Amino acid sequence: MKLRIMIVACLVLAFGSAVFGQQATPPSPRATERITKEVRHELLMLPYFGVFDNIAYKVDGYNVTLMGQVSRPSLRSDAENVVKRIEGVEHVDNQIEVLPTSPNDDRLRLLLYRAIYGDPALQKYALGVQKPIRIIVKNGHVTLEGVVDNEGDKNIANIRANGVPGVFSVTNNLQVVKS
Repeated sequence: MKLRIMIVACLVLAFGSAVFGQQATPPSPRATERITKEVRHELLMLPYFGVFDNIAYKVDGYNVTLMGQVSRPSLRSDAENVVKRIEGVEHVDNQIEVLPTSPNDDRLRLLLYRAIYGDPALQKYALGVQKPIRIIVKNGHVTLEGVVDNEGDKNIANIRANGVPGVFSVTNNLQVVKS
């Protein structure tokens, strides 16, 4: 009997309460904050993550959900792989959409980049490695994601995107965030 109790105690210590069908304890707020920061850092450090990609994430306990759109299929799997390696992450739900490859969409991406980041009022956003205005193009339809400093910049970006020939529609999801 003592041996059986010792074996059960060792299993509980080694594998936690999950062995017995109970939920593992939720992470502390500090652990959740650490996981959130590491997920953000790892995603921003992806080598091919650029202005034409939008990756968002949600941390729920030890689980991370990846969302957004990417222009390269490898970026979707790269994002999942780096997040899986973060200490404390138990499950990654990868809901990132890979945008269809299209020469026309590629042409529009370049024209949109020049129209938005080439505008004198928006050139300040072109500084730095990670651009705050994300340009997502899917079959000629454009979505602007990211952040700008004021409502005027949001409107200018929208006007510039709508002025690019070949764009069917523009959805402006830019958020105004005070610096």
